[in-house]
Amino acid sequence: MKEKNFISSALNVIEIESKAVMSLRNQIHSDFDNLCTNILNIEGKLILMGIGKSGHIAQKISATLSSTGTSSFFIHPTEAAHGDLGMISKQDAILILSNSGETKEIIEILPALKRSTSNIFTLTNDKQSTIAKAGNINLIVSADEEACPLDLAPTSSTTIALVFGDALAIALLEARGFGK
Repeated sequence: MKEKNFISSALNVIEIESKAVMSLRNQIHSDFDNLCTNILNIEGKLILMGIGKSGHIAQKISATLSSTGTSSFFIHPTEAAHGDLGMISKQDAILILSNSGETKEIIEILPALKRSTSNIFTLTNDKQSTIAKAGNINLIVSADEEACPLDLAPTSSTTIALVFGDALAIALLEARGFGK
């Protein structure tokens, strides 16, 4: 077994992910303002969706939104395809998270999502992706490098999606004047 310096490995991950978070500062543009304004104007709930790691991040963002004044819940896209689309009303909005923007399970339900509500927003790393093109507002955030040396596990990309979600929740909290 190869000798490993665990601390060095950990510090490297922290360095890579901190650079990704700082690069997010340059990826927040007027589309973020548009997203916030649209969310503030919806009469229903903000529904988040994602598959895999993006789904886990979407669940956490939804929980943060709910606890900071934006009514929100998570629907798993596979469950949506099997009946949970009935939970979505015309007054609701959907925020879809997909790093690649080509998540098959989400693409398959896009026509049904569009029939459920006209308020679809997306967060991907590719503005030309199928999912990005499906959104009324398409936000693009990307990490230059994943911390996983095999480039298999999403690390930096999920970190910046989570930070983006926190930024969204706090921007909405402040706009609403939400207090303790």
